[in-house]
Amino acid sequence: MKTTRLATVALAAFSIGTAAFGIAADAQNLLVISKKEHTVAIIDPYALTVKAKVPVGADPHEVIASDNGRTAWVSNYGSGALHTLQVIDLVHAKADKPIELGALLGPHGMTFADGRMWFTVEGSKAFGRLDPATGKVDMVVGTGQDRTHMIFASPNGKHVITSNVSSGTVSLLDENAVQLPGGNGATGTHLDWKQTVVKVGPGSEGFDVTPDGHEVWVANAGDGTVSVIDWLQKKVVATIQADAKGGNRLKFTPDGSMALITAGGEVVVIDTKTRQVVKRVSIGKGPSGGILMQPGVPRAFIAVSGDNYVGVLDLKTWKITEHLDVGGEPDGMAWAPKMK
Repeated sequence: MKTTRLATVALAAFSIGTAAFGIAADAQNLLVISKKEHTVAIIDPYALTVKAKVPVGADPHEVIASDNGRTAWVSNYGSGALHTLQVIDLVHAKADKPIELGALLGPHGMTFADGRMWFTVEGSKAFGRLDPATGKVDMVVGTGQDRTHMIFASPNGKHVITSNVSSGTVSLLDENAVQLPGGNGATGTHLDWKQTVVKVGPGSEGFDVTPDGHEVWVANAGDGTVSVIDWLQKKVVATIQADAKGGNRLKFTPDGSMALITAGGEVVVIDTKTRQVVKRVSIGKGPSGGILMQPGVPRAFIAVSGDNYVGVLDLKTWKITEHLDVGGEPDGMAWAPKMK
């Protein structure tokens, strides 16, 4: 009984929720990084038009927006050497003063949860949390893993996942309250993080959490496999031979029935029930970058960096129906709610 209750509580906390997938297609803007132009494009995903481009500084890689759609952040990566986050005012489509991270080097993956922006710092083997109200980093947690790269945080901010590319691992971190003895018999509570390091495949980079919150699927770029992690058990329960070498992004369709991996010049499609590759969609010469599902519409946006376009992939016909010019070497993408 205790185990069952624990599992129920844990999975409820882990669940990423599916409500966002019901948002109308025209209720959000699409943000896309151009690594060549050092800009982020603000796109109307319904009309498929570029509304504005904003300069974002050196070597931008990933972008994320606040849940109110007013602010976005871009990581200035520099292969682990740079140390700024560019702030974007989405209300006026302009760049604000960047945030200096000091000794936190190589910011890369980002997400937004529990009213905070979470980011990895690859060069510092850690992840951090930014308070948008103050513009300051209010927490840093080390992973001790090489190239801590992409990140996911649960809606309540108590569970974090990072992929660690060069270590070939995934870090599963849970907020943990630790009782510390104090002077004169007093005690205090210290919030710490308990980390479980799960060995996956070489070049573990892109990953996603199933819509029900049970599993974490990790694309291993080095050998083209996909590692399936049971989040509650914190262990690999399956390895899928996907032949997706170079795969650097993995995303589930909103219903969780398919997993899409961008790998070189193709999108590899896996049936999540059978765990078999069911389709390969040619998208160009590659390399490919970010991949994002469109809420409320059966299509995905694919950043084809090597061919300098963002492709619109119809998830019914599995055809690229549009090519969007957002600037050279498109990569990281994110949704930003349109302000009412």
